[in-house]
Amino acid sequence: MSNKKDTKKNLVFKNRKAFHDFTIMETLEAGIMLEGSEVKAIREGRINLKDSFVRIIKGEVFILNMHISHLSTTHTTYRPDEKKDRKLLLHSKQIAKLYSKVTKDGITLVATKLYFNDKNMIKVEVATAQGKKLHDKREDMKEKTMQRETQQILKGIK
Repeated sequence: MSNKKDTKKNLVFKNRKAFHDFTIMETLEAGIMLEGSEVKAIREGRINLKDSFVRIIKGEVFILNMHISHLSTTHTTYRPDEKKDRKLLLHSKQIAKLYSKVTKDGITLVATKLYFNDKNMIKVEVATAQGKKLHDKREDMKEKTMQRETQQILKGIK
């Protein structure tokens, strides 16, 4: 069952920096408008979500600063911009709900994951998040190290 096709089908790219810099509150799945060569590049793993963020512009949701590298194996001479703004596909009610949350103080929209769903469509997980202060980041790091140490101790006992 470990076919190469099965592992490629559910390929997931996480924005680890978002989990470090923000407290994630709610998540939402959105489609994304891409071109053919960009889809191929994502399948090859040539994507970076590290500095990407989500904005609502004129009633439409866009992901900005997401980097999709160009594939040299594509046969077209057209080469899309690697960091262009890409439109996210959401229902108008979902956009209105996100807009009302963003207008509140400190709430930000962040792309946390990019993955292939069951129907082999590329989806983006958009999260409403609140920025962490430096002391919050330190507490999270302490908590993670404590959990890691307890897991190591429990493994040593068994």
